[in-house]
Amino acid sequence: MIAGLDGLRFSHWHAGQRPDGVVVLTFDREGESVNTFAQDVLFELDALLERLALDPPKALVLHSGKAKGFIAGADIREFAEFDRKGTIGDSIRRGQQVFQRLAELPCPTVAAIHGFCMGGGTEISLACRYRIASNDPSTRIGLPEVKLGIFPGWGGSVRLPRLVGTPAAMDMMLTGRTLSASAAKAIGLVDTVVEPAQLLDAAAALALGGVERPFRQRFLGWITNLWPVRQLMAPMLVRQVARKARREHYPAPYALIETWRSTGGGIQNRLAAERKAVVRLAGTPTARNLTRVFFLQERLKGIGGKDSGIRRVHVVGAGVMGGDIAAWSALKGFEVTLQDREQAYIDKAMARAQELFAKKVKVEAKRPEVAARLKSDLAGDGVADADLVIEAIIEQPEAKRSLYAGIEPELKPGALLATNTSSIPLDELRTGLAHPARFAGLHYFNPVALMPLVEIVRHDAMDPETERRLAAFCRAIDKLPVPVAGTPGFLVNRLLFPYMLEAATAYSEGIPGAVIDRAAVRFGMPMGPIELIDTVGLDVAAGVGAELAPFLDLPIPAALSAPPGPGKRGKKDGQGLYAWEDGKPKKPEVPKDYKAPADLEDRLILPLLNEAVAALHEGVVADADLLDAGVIFGTGFAPFRGGPIQYLRETGVDTVLARLKALQATHGDRFAPRPGWDSPALRA
Repeated sequence: MIAGLDGLRFSHWHAGQRPDGVVVLTFDREGESVNTFAQDVLFELDALLERLALDPPKALVLHSGKAKGFIAGADIREFAEFDRKGTIGDSIRRGQQVFQRLAELPCPTVAAIHGFCMGGGTEISLACRYRIASNDPSTRIGLPEVKLGIFPGWGGSVRLPRLVGTPAAMDMMLTGRTLSASAAKAIGLVDTVVEPAQLLDAAAALALGGVERPFRQRFLGWITNLWPVRQLMAPMLVRQVARKARREHYPAPYALIETWRSTGGGIQNRLAAERKAVVRLAGTPTARNLTRVFFLQERLKGIGGKDSGIRRVHVVGAGVMGGDIAAWSALKGFEVTLQDREQAYIDKAMARAQELFAKKVKVEAKRPEVAARLKSDLAGDGVADADLVIEAIIEQPEAKRSLYAGIEPELKPGALLATNTSSIPLDELRTGLAHPARFAGLHYFNPVALMPLVEIVRHDAMDPETERRLAAFCRAIDKLPVPVAGTPGFLVNRLLFPYMLEAATAYSEGIPGAVIDRAAVRFGMPMGPIELIDTVGLDVAAGVGAELAPFLDLPIPAALSAPPGPGKRGKKDGQGLYAWEDGKPKKPEVPKDYKAPADLEDRLILPLLNEAVAALHEGVVADADLLDAGVIFGTGFAPFRGGPIQYLRETGVDTVLARLKALQATHGDRFAPRPGWDSPALRA
């Protein structure tokens, strides 16, 4: 037995002593596949550290008993429960106290990091004297709390700036981005990087031998945290954040900067300020909604299970969407063949794929292996071997059905056929198929590499097993699947179309595009709708409009009533509603005395909300949570608002309905409330 620990039994922590006298403390949370900090975990660790402080070993190494990760952070489920009970302050204080006890141990301490190390996992490593990480690609270190509407509250925001210097620390905390082991070493967050097999031995050697951090890192940690420097740097950091996020939408980064700027003194004083700020943030609607979005994301990740039975993918259509779907699938490990009617189209897609691989595969030596998984296939020979065939050709039902007639007889038993159509009802496309049970929609969003959502589109003859396999495939390519009904526009485009249509209507009335875009961004959308129309493409928007406008009984303004002229499709041509230069819109200056209509924001947002109510009423998705998840991850709809239905609940259904009726009275029946406003689901 280890001195000081005799007679103690632990469920989540296991201590063992090496021959060299170093104690290895292994965290292996009982009953969970991932290590997270729940309160019982912290209670055990506190008791263990108390004993070790009384009879300290030569050194202590903190290690994970989970094969794939170090520590994922706090248990978010428990955190949300504390919020409901009003006891978040107690949980923050407990985490701070336990980690401070670790920091005060009278022996060297080392965090041995392999795999993901997030939030509280990074914070406990910061409480150690040293940190060592494996060079495995799975090792990622980060403090993503800002994505939950708070900032590191177990000492992370106090310790990190003084360890690596404020610029690098704030870059991590304000963005929530994660670092590889080598990047973490470059800024001084970890001291040593080794092969995974050497991690424990190297950690013990580091604990016993120590290491002196480079002078530059020590100097940065000191000088960038002096009082005068904090006063100079804080406004610059605020301006940097303001370019990305509005204070009223996302208060956490601003609170982090202000707490760091204004708080000096000893460690306990700084921890108290950190705790006070985080507790205050945790009670904001932003934090609660972002936590809700986290759980929505976890729900989507759980759809479909793990094994899709899909290994080979064949994509027909090498345009922007088809080519990028093929490239992304190859990047994620699938054998992919890409077909089109002319080799020139395939060649362009293959060139774009090389750009993707160069960007995403950091180790240059591994790129040829990835690139080899994507093969040009003009003749379509890959159809016969494919487990999944994805059609991504022109948005014309006749063309798609003609293609299926040629492909389906070549499919091997059990192979799935999917369409990437963005709006055509699947009941219309499945006509003539011999095996409609294995046919579905697999609707990606542009750009494929950035947009996380894929809609799995149902029809009345589809086998549930087809949906399950496609959902598992989506998870294998790191996408979030949401099952939707195969009615026109499905979920995302159906809700987005009235929003974009009203923006185009306002634009045709003479309201400047920049003013329209500002109103939407002020609400919290990631980009304005006029810019979005140009980004999607006026040709695509016109095609979707032709499909959806009759279904939704909405008039189409001139800007979207017909396909655009040559060279005027938007961003891809350099000219649309805006002129584009270097991938950015050149928005005309708005006269300084111009006043936007008072109801402009409602005109843009309420049609989307109105259609969300109708889609939920019609069962386009199974429930309100799936609707909110689909719209957030498919459109970027203001995550801090929690989704369209959550926004209705928080704002008040009757309040929003009254505003909608006011728009109807002023602007016409396109704002007439759609069926479903009396649904109990809106008030849940």
